[in-house]
Amino acid sequence: MDRGGCQMSGGGGGGGDRSGPEESGMITLEDLESFSEDQLSDSGNGSLEEEAETMEDDEQSDRLLQYWQDVARGHQVEVAQDMAEPINQLTSNNSGRSTREHIPFTLLSRKEKCGELLYEKRHYEKGHWACITMREDTYEQSICYGFMKIMRYICQQNSLGEYLGMTLPIITVVRTNENHSVISNDVTVAYFLPAEHQAQPPQPQDNDIVIEIWPATTVFTRPFSGPTNEVTIINQISAMAEQLDSPGLCINDSFIVAGYTNPAHSNRQNEIWFLERR
Repeated sequence: MDRGGCQMSGGGGGGGDRSGPEESGMITLEDLESFSEDQLSDSGNGSLEEEAETMEDDEQSDRLLQYWQDVARGHQVEVAQDMAEPINQLTSNNSGRSTREHIPFTLLSRKEKCGELLYEKRHYEKGHWACITMREDTYEQSICYGFMKIMRYICQQNSLGEYLGMTLPIITVVRTNENHSVISNDVTVAYFLPAEHQAQPPQPQDNDIVIEIWPATTVFTRPFSGPTNEVTIINQISAMAEQLDSPGLCINDSFIVAGYTNPAHSNRQNEIWFLERR
């Protein structure tokens, strides 16, 4: 596997990352912590927490694993049996939105038109990220397999041997050709370390995962909803470029897709990020 740098500055290395709505089959942190009630309940009426009270631990774990195996199989992705424990941990540790730490930023400006947000300009301070680069046969496979490795790191496969905590968004770094018509199969999955682990990041047991310090970065970001796949990403890049007053100030061949909600959700919330040149 080819690993490379995956810094926000647009720099180096192919990335490993995976998309993930129903259409693209992505499995993300949000998938594992906020399942749709009707997807995990036989009756469609009970929540995961309510079911957990009446389920044996093994039964609950098996159902969660089966759910993600079914979702992934439709996209030529296999979810191994050893993913049962990370899936179960992430679900049980993130039963409420208050447990999700958002990556801090400073809002610099906003551009609106007729009450519609066109884009925001934000500043993110430097920080530690766990990231992995992948090169699978398809873009979707790269993202999915890369993220499952990140999941294992979050859920005890780290030097502390404990659950590290959830941060949002989970980002994917995508790279395109010069005219933004093709996305590379090399993609990057990146997870921002929670505040309590920023000073001394736990080291991954998986050598494919790299802990990097990403420099302070200014980004232009535009929200969009729905699936994230090659077609929608290319369309969002084009739409964002049209909104920017000076697109030439941004890096032209690396972009970020930030995901905030369960990709199985019918109205998934995402952002496209353009990185300002330094």
